[in-house]
Amino acid sequence: MKLVFATNNVNKLKEVQEMLPNSIELLSLKDIHCFDEIDETETTLEGNARLKASCVTQKYGYHCFADDTGLEVESLDGKPGVYSARYAGEPSNSENNMQKLLQELNGKENRKAQFRTAICLQLDGKQFFFDGICKGEILTKKQGEKGFGYDPIFQPEGYCQSFARMQRNEKNKISHRGLAIKKLVIFLAAYQK
Repeated sequence: MKLVFATNNVNKLKEVQEMLPNSIELLSLKDIHCFDEIDETETTLEGNARLKASCVTQKYGYHCFADDTGLEVESLDGKPGVYSARYAGEPSNSENNMQKLLQELNGKENRKAQFRTAICLQLDGKQFFFDGICKGEILTKKQGEKGFGYDPIFQPEGYCQSFARMQRNEKNKISHRGLAIKKLVIFLAAYQK
């Protein structure tokens, strides 16, 4: 099965590629010559995922899935949430986003947070949704060089290091995206039979 992952994020693509079975040929937007910037104009993660998957399927005719991920911080009433990628403004910049978040949490005792991923799969004219949540906390300063986005300041529950210090395969086992992709893979395996 050929399946498009509606992303231009090379890091996300690598993460997901490692989790899919060999029976699925994963294509990127670049692979199908889609260079459109698909604006994430919805107010929910599910809405943005649906928007991107629908756009690719309608315009290019491929089975497609898209994700949207948000970092939800408890003491900030769930912010940055759906606006995580552009929290510090446009153009999106991970370093600026992290600095803004650290400033907003300065002096706050409650640093509990969770990453949440929503995936929309557009397949045979139907839409299917999958989600994944990874609970943890926001560190007071960056730790590690691996990963991307907020990884250097997010420490998952039960671990003593940030996502940015973990090996990718270790992170994939517990991460929000990893958990959502596992649900997608189980669904596709049953669907293909």
